[in-house]
Amino acid sequence: MNHQQEREYLIKYLLKENKRYRGMELPGTDREQRDLLRALMNVRAPGEISSEFLRIQDDYLGEELRLRGVVSEDEWEDCGENIFLWQGDITRLRVDAIVNAANSGMTGCYQPLHNCIDNCIHTYAGVQLRCTCGKMMDEQGHAEPTGQAKVTPGYNLPCRAVIHTVGPIVRGALTKEDERLLASCYESCLRAAEENGFGSIAFCCISTGVFGFPQRRAAEIAVKTVRNYRAEKGSAIKVVFNVFKDEDYEIYRNLLGQNQGAEKRN
Repeated sequence: MNHQQEREYLIKYLLKENKRYRGMELPGTDREQRDLLRALMNVRAPGEISSEFLRIQDDYLGEELRLRGVVSEDEWEDCGENIFLWQGDITRLRVDAIVNAANSGMTGCYQPLHNCIDNCIHTYAGVQLRCTCGKMMDEQGHAEPTGQAKVTPGYNLPCRAVIHTVGPIVRGALTKEDERLLASCYESCLRAAEENGFGSIAFCCISTGVFGFPQRRAAEIAVKTVRNYRAEKGSAIKVVFNVFKDEDYEIYRNLLGQNQGAEKRN
């Protein structure tokens, strides 16, 4: 199969699997087909799936990653102290672990084509990630508490693992408890990374965006927590602060004392 044939196979499989979508015709353009495949993956509940589907999906996502490009350490901005800054899509980073800003259900975002990091990570990792998270949560038997961390494989991502953490949701004025819980997210992820022998971790901007945590204060807590953890534990783990928005880039760049140009931004 070529790349287009793989995509069409995956779409047809997922359409046939769900009786609500049986009979739907394939869109004509590549963009429409990509969007439909992603949407179908977004709404698919955890559950068994054929080994043939997984083989073709993995081949397809591998080629999609090649086309998007993998970002390695030589493209990160070195901020000293084994701390780095990079602006772009976290699902392209070649690190040991990336951090997912998850919700308390822990099985990803089910809103088709939503641009949150949870949706993107589950899309490019493949359906195995949601299945793994679903089994993990079934065994746990309750929603994930805020401020903790869970580790899963990265599957079709260029990272070895995904560390999932649920950040605080801010409604109204920011509280000290919100700040404590956000710091706990960073501490829990760092601890989980080192317990699993990971040498590098990339953090997204946990709890900002739809969770409502003010961006600058969130960044201040992130940087302070990472620096304190590294000092207290004598940790040598490499930490990448991954941002997507220009505003977040400028906030982190200022906090990390960067005076260099932005030539490595993507």
